[in-house]
Amino acid sequence: MPNTPLIKPLTLGNRTFPVNLIQGPLAGVSNAPFRWLAWQQSEPAFTCTEMISCKTLIHKPHWAKDRFLTHYPGAGPLCVQLSANQPYELAEATKLVTDHGVDIIDLNCGCPVRKIRNRGAGSKHLSSASILYKFIRTMKDNTHLPVSVKIRVDGDSSDNFNTDIANMLKDSDINLLTVHGRHWRERYDVACRFDEIAFFKQALSIPVIGNGDVACLTSLKRMFETGCDGIMIGRSGVGQPWLIRKLIAEMNGESFYPPSPEETAKMLLYHVELLIEFMGNEKFAILQARKLAKYYARSISHKEDFCRAMNDCEDFQNLKKLCQQYFIDKKSCHEVIQSI
Repeated sequence: MPNTPLIKPLTLGNRTFPVNLIQGPLAGVSNAPFRWLAWQQSEPAFTCTEMISCKTLIHKPHWAKDRFLTHYPGAGPLCVQLSANQPYELAEATKLVTDHGVDIIDLNCGCPVRKIRNRGAGSKHLSSASILYKFIRTMKDNTHLPVSVKIRVDGDSSDNFNTDIANMLKDSDINLLTVHGRHWRERYDVACRFDEIAFFKQALSIPVIGNGDVACLTSLKRMFETGCDGIMIGRSGVGQPWLIRKLIAEMNGESFYPPSPEETAKMLLYHVELLIEFMGNEKFAILQARKLAKYYARSISHKEDFCRAMNDCEDFQNLKKLCQQYFIDKKSCHEVIQSI
């Protein structure tokens, strides 16, 4: 029998996506410019917003909502990730984003940040399967869209919620589960727990997405060994909007030629230009560019020097000069910079 292809369509409810690789939510990163670049370079199944508090959507001014919900035309399907601690607010927010025209709604049940947990949101939901069930049903009752949940796992903790959460999800009518293979107390220096992702896949009949430490073909194949139906790319996609396209090509045995340093510099500058327009403030965009710099600079020599120089970068013109200095061959720098 021929092997079943690992890169394949992903069906959620009444919606089918051509591939099963997803660009996941990243706090402070996965805004409209980031998602636009990920779609233009890779065309994942869908991209995800940053985690959005239901209170922000319901009570904050329009400009605060725009930070999360702005989605450029032609940027592909969108998943909105909600954070909630009150069912009535989750119901209202679910209706709001449904009317906004998104494609999927996800409930964050994995955020490890203390202030989020103290509010009864994020990974705190994993401490009570019965309460989480009510939240999921609230979402299902207030939208026709596919509903998903993103969780973390037991790890080496004494929490032991994996089985309770899996049993609850069987009755919840949820469309998709994403499992990040670490406990909420574990940092990224702890290896992803593939066996616990496999546990959820074996326990459930719904699509299960694996998340954690996927950055190359080897790690992609390792995640698929869990039996998961698809994979969510997280931090590895920052500064590499082409990563999912690269992984799909390599999984299919096709050649992929990563962008040259010159092309990477051009993409960084384009990303920052989009941020300036999106934020309406060059200073704020440059501050975010400082955080992005180390990711775009993964493959260049003198990466540390570039990142140190970025800490003093004050404006877009200075960023152009730094890209010319650290990324671009002197013979081609004028042509590339002039085209940006």
